[in-house]
Amino acid sequence: METVQRKQTTGRKTLDMVYIAVFAGVIAICSWISVPTTIPFTLQTFAVFAAVGILGGRRGTLSILIYILLGIIGLPVFAGFKGGIGAILGNSGGYIVGFLVAALIMWGMETKLGEKSWSLFASMVVGLIACYTFGSVWFQVMYARNSGAIGMMGVLSMCVFPFIIPDLLKITLAFAVTKQLKRYVQ
Repeated sequence: METVQRKQTTGRKTLDMVYIAVFAGVIAICSWISVPTTIPFTLQTFAVFAAVGILGGRRGTLSILIYILLGIIGLPVFAGFKGGIGAILGNSGGYIVGFLVAALIMWGMETKLGEKSWSLFASMVVGLIACYTFGSVWFQVMYARNSGAIGMMGVLSMCVFPFIIPDLLKITLAFAVTKQLKRYVQ
């Protein structure tokens, strides 16, 4: 009996690692897909929220952490096929780190509120707000270091306002995909 339990535990851990790796790859692929609009945007946000929605807080957060670490070591997984520590330390690197903050918030809300539909959607919206907040503060600090002072309204005008509608659409899509796929990912 103990051997069967050990095999099941090992199989579960292996399956978890596969899911985490697959979603780290999905996030990278979605970061490369750019939708050409007045201000182009990627599907990265969709993949981040889908990862946490489908895999749950722990595995979803780990997939985002792996994605970020792959980028930090130089693999071109970020938007525009960028990678390296310079991408994180640049003006917009805070939004990438903000994905991890969003995932942690989603995980915390999942733990406290359960996996109800309304709490999942609410956690995605709160996670997006946290990502915007973290990324915008980071942008303001880094921009000031590299180019000169910029007000928060300037940062929001460049980095948040143009992306609110597309990001809400991506969250809605991630929510819909999560509702369809979560039952297949145990």
